[in-house]
Amino acid sequence: MTIDPGALMGPLWTLLAFVGLGWLAARRLAIDPRPIATLLIYLIAPLTFFRGLLLGGPTPFYLLLTVAFFLLASLVAAAINPLAKRFLSPQESALLAFSSGTGNTGYFGLPIAMILLPPEGVTLYLFCILGITLYEFTVGFYLSARGQFSVRESLRKIVRLPLIYAFLAALVVSGLGVTLPTALLESLAVFPATYTLLGMMIIGMTLGRVTFREIDLRFMAGCVAVRFGLWPWLMLGTVLVLQALLPLPDELALALLLLGVVPMAANVVVVAMELGIKPEKGALAVLATTLAAPLLIPLYLQLLMGLAGVG
Repeated sequence: MTIDPGALMGPLWTLLAFVGLGWLAARRLAIDPRPIATLLIYLIAPLTFFRGLLLGGPTPFYLLLTVAFFLLASLVAAAINPLAKRFLSPQESALLAFSSGTGNTGYFGLPIAMILLPPEGVTLYLFCILGITLYEFTVGFYLSARGQFSVRESLRKIVRLPLIYAFLAALVVSGLGVTLPTALLESLAVFPATYTLLGMMIIGMTLGRVTFREIDLRFMAGCVAVRFGLWPWLMLGTVLVLQALLPLPDELALALLLLGVVPMAANVVVVAMELGIKPEKGALAVLATTLAAPLLIPLYLQLLMGLAGVG
């Protein structure tokens, strides 16, 4: 399979346009992005993933992918956290640790997955990113909160996060075989697009307040090194190990490799804003990796697919 860079430009420019709208909203309308971050975390994200989990029809294998990526993201963050503390301040190291376990698998990666993968591959991809999202709002949120809160306060903040309960509710509804009204599911269809739009706009809103003093090359270098230096090869290693143990479908292998080459997660900014830990620095790092994505993703995917014998 040959990766066409042109196929990636549509999703990229759309997302960058959303960032630009956020920047204009902050500069011209003086909109405060913090209430929007709260809205994303406590309402839009839970409903988005509740709907996605129900429509995906969770099976034991799909849920195994979710659990596996939750554990993998948590382990990466736990490994990076003590290293980051040696070189960065507590808040910056907490933000780097959070970002190390995740990527822009939803806002950016999902449109690309829909271009590159068949429907079965997209479903596999969705259940993988569900595990990463659960990491963001549990272990990742805790690591971020520990940058300035005590253990008890950090755990209290996690318990308040509704995405955990939305995930459990979806499993209960699906496990009991309950069929929700069609009108209800149709009404929830607005949330995925809203999640993407506001998630990218909030980066632009944060950038609208950035000054040159917020540019931290050491922090940005750490983010780029983890995102584009560690994750692609980690996913390649995962694919090679799985291929050695069992027959691995090409669509699952490609979904795993794509997870390793997406840019930094926009939720880095969302969570940082909710907790008050350097959202400006997070926004700059997210923007830098997103701008590099159209060049790096085709090169990385072609290289990794060749090494893994995929396609």
